[in-house]
Amino acid sequence: MAYKVLIVDDSQPMRSVIKKTIKASGFGGAEFFEAANGQEALSILKSQWLDIVVTDYNMPEMNGVELIAEMKKDEMIRTIPVLMITTEGSRSKIDEFIQLGAAGYIKKPFTPEAIKAKLTEILGGSHDDKGVEESDNSLDF
Repeated sequence: MAYKVLIVDDSQPMRSVIKKTIKASGFGGAEFFEAANGQEALSILKSQWLDIVVTDYNMPEMNGVELIAEMKKDEMIRTIPVLMITTEGSRSKIDEFIQLGAAGYIKKPFTPEAIKAKLTEILGGSHDDKGVEESDNSLDF
């Protein structure tokens, strides 16, 4: 099954890394959309049906927590799962993500295996399971 994934991060190189990592983790048939902040993400969410949002925490204009809060106010998009990818390590911030409704979180730096495990947990096991090539040095992030 091909999933529609929205990647939200203010760093274009990080969006590319996340996309490459998701593809390498066995979700290669996914269709990707990108946004540089929560405001852009909301615009995309209102125009596309998406299966999951993968967002950073710290972004200008609207951060990841504010994005989740806005999503929860909208009947049409409130049930779309959100995976937070962040450098934030404070337990109180992580609790805030989860209390607002994030389906999960991954700390940066991350591995393809961590992405695969979290996406499989959130979306289920129905995906293009080619496995992760452990010998592929180009995936070290």
